[in-house]
Amino acid sequence: MSSQRVHASEQTAWVAAPAGVVYGLLADAVRWPLLLPSPVHVERMDFDGEHERLRLWDVAGDRVRSFHVRRVLRPHARAVDFEQEDTARLGAPVSGTWTVEPDGDTGSLVTLSQRRTLIGLPAAESERSQREWRAELDAQLAHLKETAERWERMDGLLFSFEDSVHVQGSAELVYDFLYRIGDWSESVPHVEWSSVIEDVPGVQVAVVDTCAAPGGRTVSTRAVRLCFPSAGRIVYKELVTPELIAAHSGEWSLVPDEDGLRVVCAQQVMLSEEAVGRVLGEGTSLAEARRYVRGWLGRASEEVLGLAKWHAQSAVRRLR
Repeated sequence: MSSQRVHASEQTAWVAAPAGVVYGLLADAVRWPLLLPSPVHVERMDFDGEHERLRLWDVAGDRVRSFHVRRVLRPHARAVDFEQEDTARLGAPVSGTWTVEPDGDTGSLVTLSQRRTLIGLPAAESERSQREWRAELDAQLAHLKETAERWERMDGLLFSFEDSVHVQGSAELVYDFLYRIGDWSESVPHVEWSSVIEDVPGVQVAVVDTCAAPGGRTVSTRAVRLCFPSAGRIVYKELVTPELIAAHSGEWSLVPDEDGLRVVCAQQVMLSEEAVGRVLGEGTSLAEARRYVRGWLGRASEEVLGLAKWHAQSAVRRLR
């Protein structure tokens, strides 16, 4: 028998970080893919300084979900109100509030209040969905706490960079090369093996074995890639990363200019603080670790960029 059920939840966690830091993390949703495990990509559709509309992709188990969220940022109250316009779960509209309160000089109390309406689900399925939902809320708070409590070291752990190449050739051919990551093992020297699953058009889950890391050792990664062919963009986030890297996201983009196009690979990285000494030796600074990782990731992206350029320009030469 189906019914309509309203579920409400309120959970609170103590965080060893100032309230302003925690609120800033909650407010800056565009950075969530690098700072929190489940978000893959966040696009800000509208923003007037207080009200914003986001499109968010995240990972739940083996599924990549996408939904729109409206939010109201209230910095003076250190609160963020949100409401999903659509939902990743059928019949489950969600709304709620994040609230951050100071607790001592360097601590905060974070409260997540949510309300969910289950429509048209049998009782047994509703109960199972409720258990999954509560587990997801617990995980959100735990990950927020873990990230926020690194606030004093975050500037040293985070870095971003980009590499680019100019191409006098077809944007469609460049995009095609970047899109077909499943074929990279046949054309990109540092890729030893690759496979891709695309159950939903434009949403790829790619597994790649690469020897790009220093020393030539094989490293396995798994990434979600969101492909936007009309915009000339492929956004990605690694779900399984090399040992030195806690989080890695990026974007391939094609930028037309007066003499062809510039192909850019922009990357954002958060180092795994615990792995730096273990992998690179005790006493290695975060600055040295950033240079090390930037060098190896940059060499890999430059190789792909160069091959994408060759793929497009050689086709142009053949047509002449």
